[in-house]
Amino acid sequence: MLQYYLVIAVKVFCFYHIYKNHKPYYWFFVVLFIPIFGAIFYIITQVLTSRDVNTIKKEITSVVNPTKKIKDLEKKIEFVDTYANRMDLADAYFEIKAYQNAILNYEITLKDKSQNGLYAHQQLVLCYFQINDFEKVISHVNEIKNKPEFKGSKQQFCYGLALREQDDLDAAETQLKAIDRPYSNYSERLELAKFYLDNDSRNKGKEILEDISAEAQHMTKPNRKLFRQTIVEVEQLLKTL
Repeated sequence: MLQYYLVIAVKVFCFYHIYKNHKPYYWFFVVLFIPIFGAIFYIITQVLTSRDVNTIKKEITSVVNPTKKIKDLEKKIEFVDTYANRMDLADAYFEIKAYQNAILNYEITLKDKSQNGLYAHQQLVLCYFQINDFEKVISHVNEIKNKPEFKGSKQQFCYGLALREQDDLDAAETQLKAIDRPYSNYSERLELAKFYLDNDSRNKGKEILEDISAEAQHMTKPNRKLFRQTIVEVEQLLKTL
């Protein structure tokens, strides 16, 4: 039933567009007598501009073949090596989890002292964390930890875990506690609970797990699906306590 009304809505839109834009009258027959495909063909050829089509094509290509996107960006840099082009290339590598290549390009952008290095440092924290280079995580955090964007961020969470790996447990707790916010940061709060459980703070860890479990009861269906694995792990841990 929903599909039926959707088809009707699309056809009505096409009829309106044909009338408003004074398109040739034969488009009425194309949309009316060729089910679904007539309307789709009209929208592609008459509604979307060539620029829209090119944009959609590029987005589809980047999903299906991400290496093509990177090759195109590398060619752009060969032609003109700008800060923006280099940053786009770094982000493209980050998207496909090629962290070493992303690091290389983010580091290059930092050489341009006329630019604000905040974003590059933020991304480098995430990259170095993924490859378990915790000293580098801490080094880049030192460049941004006084910025307002740092508080409660993924970078602060990574910083806390990096400090834990360096056995600086008191400092790690301080950073990790900053992400303990109700109805958000579920995965991060689970890690904080594990941190407490691993360091003889059973009651603190259990309290966080119980909070997440209670909040999960009020999640929307999309959020329950999104955080399903976290919720399952929380419930499993609670059963052991």
